Amino acid sequence: MMGKRGRMSQEVNAGSMADIAFLLLIFFLVTTTIASDKGIMNILPPKQDPNEPPPEVDLNERNIFKISVNLNDQYFIEDEVRQNIDGLSDEVKRFILNFGNPDEDAVALFNSLPPSLRGMAEQSPESSDHPMSGGAVISIKTNRGTSYEKYLEVLDEVKKAYFEIYGERVGLTGEEYRTLSGQTAAEKELMDRGKENIPMAISIAEPDKIGN
Repeated sequence: MMGKRGRMSQEVNAGSMADIAFLLLIFFLVTTTIASDKGIMNILPPKQDPNEPPPEVDLNERNIFKISVNLNDQYFIEDEVRQNIDGLSDEVKRFILNFGNPDEDAVALFNSLPPSLRGMAEQSPESSDHPMSGGAVISIKTNRGTSYEKYLEVLDEVKKAYFEIYGERVGLTGEEYRTLSGQTAAEKELMDRGKENIPMAISIAEPDKIGN
């Protein structure tokens, strides 16, 4: 009898272990950063009323820089077949910064540009009228068979051209301008000055059906 009473208990207090596990769980939930995929940040136009005809846009053909990718992932830049898109962002920049038929406001915009952008600007009557609203537009058209990777490559090159123009206007590189979030007053002011009177006019057409 005495031997049974003197034997040490082998039980473990499970209540304390549960408390420790709960505290560790809370610790990891608080300190762990969960990555979120934001996707492609594009502002989409409002949904068109099916009972109303689409608005007519009076846009001169020379104001449209056409880029397309077919179902075989072949590039067509201004209807010319390309094996790759090397240098595309520079072509887009020259198109945007062309002042082929500028009005008074466009002339004022040209005079406000930094010397580096004014030196790149041309006055070709066969290219876009000006970079402002109603002027240069970049059109991207794909096929339903086009790979998503090729579409993103083209879109990224076009946006790169705009970001480099915007950045140059405020003393930043294109990559530095791209990283601006606008969460502070200083960043928002830089973003607004960079794109003032030069909208990011990218037209993404509805893809063709496979085989077209």
